[in-house]
Amino acid sequence: MEADGATARAVTGDAVRVRLEARPDLLRIPSADLEIYVARDFLTATECARLNRLIDANRMPSQLLAPAADPEFRTSESCNLDPRQAIVIQVESKVAALTGIDPMLGEAIQGQRYAVGQQFKPHHDFFHEGEPYWDDMQRTGGQRTWTAMAFLNVPEEGGETFFPSAGIKVTPRIGNLLIWNNMDADGHPNPASLHQGMPVLAGTKYVITKWYRERPWSYAPISTY
Repeated sequence: MEADGATARAVTGDAVRVRLEARPDLLRIPSADLEIYVARDFLTATECARLNRLIDANRMPSQLLAPAADPEFRTSESCNLDPRQAIVIQVESKVAALTGIDPMLGEAIQGQRYAVGQQFKPHHDFFHEGEPYWDDMQRTGGQRTWTAMAFLNVPEEGGETFFPSAGIKVTPRIGNLLIWNNMDADGHPNPASLHQGMPVLAGTKYVITKWYRERPWSYAPISTY
């Protein structure tokens, strides 16, 4: 069963890769271990400002699927954005047009806010199959495949997104979208997709993140990260 799932994820990965690499306005960040792209100025300043207001109005302390012994592991605030809001519909449409991934596979867009000192320590977006949450994730769409994350502002200092295994550090720039594959070429979870939101040293950082599943996503009352 897992072999079949990995094969299907690999086929999806191939399709997304071909689509992204056909875009002259998209840059693939050099890495032997991770498929990661950046779309510059993907969102306008106006779109970013509208999203920031939604995040401010709905933010709550961020949670994790699995408990962490370190209370400082994830210290941001976050919220799932209302899919009925016009700006959310607009952004969903833009991301779908870029990736070509069936919108039914996408989780709700999550907004995240990082104040000074807040961070998200190194983690994977894919699900670890040995964790207690795995059965719930299987029932609600299965494994995560691709991640799309947009920077909505530029903090005064800090807040980079760092992929330590791949040796990539991305500085926030308003409107830029990062897209990466959490699977390897064979459709298995890629350890090199490990990443962190580095501490904000001055100002505030806003981002949105959209995760895609291998099967149609259905909401479960469990906080996702």
